[in-house]
Amino acid sequence: MKPIHTSSSRKRAIARVTLHKGTGLVRINNQELSTIPNVLWKEKILEPLRLAGDAAKKIDVSIKTEGGGAIGQAEAARTALALAITQFDKSLSKPFAEYDRTLLVRDVRRKETHKPNRHGKARAKVQKSYR
Repeated sequence: MKPIHTSSSRKRAIARVTLHKGTGLVRINNQELSTIPNVLWKEKILEPLRLAGDAAKKIDVSIKTEGGGAIGQAEAARTALALAITQFDKSLSKPFAEYDRTLLVRDVRRKETHKPNRHGKARAKVQKSYR
């Protein structure tokens, strides 16, 4: 089997996944997933593998992430991993879509740009007093 390469992005984060036959090993940025301290990040990344069931035990996954924050990277990795698994086993695309559509479709929302003559955030205005 040829390796499967997919990528995805979320906010400013980009994740690239390489998937090939193996024993269920998951590496992110050349580290085993078990060494990542934050449980939330691990759960987000492992979600597609848990939904895949037995198919997840037949593959090794290598994930490279860059840019953005930790949660953005985890969500980008989650989407890229789900896309790679559906290329490996086409029958999983329907269960993934029924569980959560963002597993297979990128979330293209971006941070709203700061506007001139405003204070702080993109839509923040100076408070007015009428009396």
